[in-house]
Amino acid sequence: MNSVKEGIDFSELIQDDRIHGSLYTDADIYNEELTRIFYNGWVFVGHDSEIPESGDWVRRNIGEQPVLMIRDKTGQVQVLMNRCTHRGNLLFTNKAGNDHHLLCPYHGWVFDADGTLLDTPEAGGYGKQFNKPDFNIPKVNHVDSYRGFVFACAAEEAITLAEHLGDAAQLLDRVADMSPSGEIELSGGWLQHRFKANWKMLPENDTDGYHVASTHQSFVMATSSQAPDYVGEDSLPQVRDWGNGHTEIDFTPGYRKVDKTFEWYGRLSESKVPDYIAAMEQRYGKEEARKKLVDGPPHAIIFPNLFLAEMNIVYYYPVAPDECVQVYTPLYLKGAPELNKRTIRQTEGAVGPAAFLLADDVTIAERTQIGLRAHGSDWLDLSRGVDREEVDKDGHPVSHLSDETSNRAFWNHYKAVMNQ
Repeated sequence: MNSVKEGIDFSELIQDDRIHGSLYTDADIYNEELTRIFYNGWVFVGHDSEIPESGDWVRRNIGEQPVLMIRDKTGQVQVLMNRCTHRGNLLFTNKAGNDHHLLCPYHGWVFDADGTLLDTPEAGGYGKQFNKPDFNIPKVNHVDSYRGFVFACAAEEAITLAEHLGDAAQLLDRVADMSPSGEIELSGGWLQHRFKANWKMLPENDTDGYHVASTHQSFVMATSSQAPDYVGEDSLPQVRDWGNGHTEIDFTPGYRKVDKTFEWYGRLSESKVPDYIAAMEQRYGKEEARKKLVDGPPHAIIFPNLFLAEMNIVYYYPVAPDECVQVYTPLYLKGAPELNKRTIRQTEGAVGPAAFLLADDVTIAERTQIGLRAHGSDWLDLSRGVDREEVDKDGHPVSHLSDETSNRAFWNHYKAVMNQ
């Protein structure tokens, strides 16, 4: 039996064209995921623009573990466990802050921004055997970034971030290169929603093109979106398997056929953002700038928890086998204030508290989690398009927008990780 835990055979639960429903409900499987995927793999934790100054920090979660992404006095980004090493008290409860010294509110222990224990009140109460370095805040073993996107891996030994990203690093390039400075700024603030559904339903759904016409009918009917132009049997967009569990809905074939700038932005007129266009042309040249403004940013998943949602950045973390949290922020482009003012309104309309898309996806995920309790077939079908997949010029499997290539890609990588 090829499994990581007695009684769990992931090769049996995940087959070429179907998966077992217990993958969304079983507590033992969930606990194995925390260990294998979130605590021993590369996980997105934030963007370095969120902590520009020494002492800046933001609260995050890696799996169920509370952590701090913090910039220390040397300018390095660290990821520390958000707990005092004395009695386990949570150091910070706010979402963000700036503190050169981390003070535990329980007994007043003081740590440096790199986690080093600096002081304990009434230190004379500790005997000679007390060794301060033994009480430094634990750091996540590996922290690295690409185009400002910060990832962490807690495993003692790990592949590099570059190996984890593979060819999908191009997706992060596409995000950053939408800025005339080549940088993004995640300064719009984060909002979060709690889903009463298994975390894996989110990355699966986010690059699933099959559900758009049915699930998001209200969005299509109520807006002047171009979405109806890109669904159906004759649609040009594709789903792509980038490898390592990274997946994409690639809308660019449709956008390139229309050949209009900002088609991806809801048909924004160039006259509304002249300074942004001029800045893009200055940086990239007219031809390359126009290409970027026709193609737009990606709609893609970086396994396991980052969603590049066009003009939004989204991440999620698990809470329980049947519960997770999605967190999102508008994608602000450095040097593009005209566009950024519009982007926050788009975020509100897409994934805000009263948005079109978020409400649909939450409802579907929670309905699925409930539906899995019903007796019947325990297998869930993922066979759509399996016989019409092709390979693109770079060797990546692609297929029709409505095919389940991206779902199979997610689960095949998941199986490889869980069977290590």
